[in-house]
Amino acid sequence: MAQRISIQGYEGSFHQVAAEQFFGKDVQVIPCATFREVVKIAANKKDSEGGIMAIENSIAGSILPNYNLLQKSNLRVTGEVYLQIRQNLLVNPGVKLEDIREVHSHPMAILQCIAFLEKYNWKLVETEDTALSAKHISQHKNKHAAGIASRRAAELFNLEMLAPNIHTLKNNYTRFLVLQRKEEAQPVADANKASVNFETDHSRGSLARVLTAIAAGGINLSKLQSFPIPGSDWKYSFHADMEFDTLEQFESVIDAIKPLAEEVNVYGVYRKGETV
Repeated sequence: MAQRISIQGYEGSFHQVAAEQFFGKDVQVIPCATFREVVKIAANKKDSEGGIMAIENSIAGSILPNYNLLQKSNLRVTGEVYLQIRQNLLVNPGVKLEDIREVHSHPMAILQCIAFLEKYNWKLVETEDTALSAKHISQHKNKHAAGIASRRAAELFNLEMLAPNIHTLKNNYTRFLVLQRKEEAQPVADANKASVNFETDHSRGSLARVLTAIAAGGINLSKLQSFPIPGSDWKYSFHADMEFDTLEQFESVIDAIKPLAEEVNVYGVYRKGETV
């Protein structure tokens, strides 16, 4: 039976591409309008077997609200996907460059492709989703409009890639977290990465002591993101992604930082994703 995985966006979105990369082509994606809905459905046993959620982009940076959603959920991180974002100019079959009058896509996708788009005198139309733009162009058989979206969207909606890879910066990756319910998340074989949240007070050197303990344990800190704790007196919560060689090494470091931090929560221990 295919796994049901909630994603942000519509069929053909980069979230679906990431889900298929991790779970396989037979995964059944559940499109969601918002990240909050992704987490809600992923947390409901009747609705899904989990979810997949973007957490950061190599150009735009962290998606801060998603860390908060993760923190308040009962979900655990069981994997990650690094997906190279390749934007393509999609049209209905037979449409040529000279036929195009306007281009539809999400504002971020348009911005990512602006160097290509500025070569033409096209009207740029901002929409809520890249894949949805492609779907609408296909449905309406529009011969004077193009969309910017993924190769997967072209396959799903029978569109031609008139101009592939039109994004300006080629080294553009989005990192996605694979989420499953805490009670159903199984230990990951050969795990070498973990996502951890800890809190410190505002005393001098409190964060430095935690970071020193992590470094002393030989762990690579690949991500450190700070968040003020609402309603507190200058206290901060930190999200840390830690890369390690053995699970014993990681567990030893967690034991070392617990006396130095007011609260330590492990969101998940999983295999590090690869950029391909």
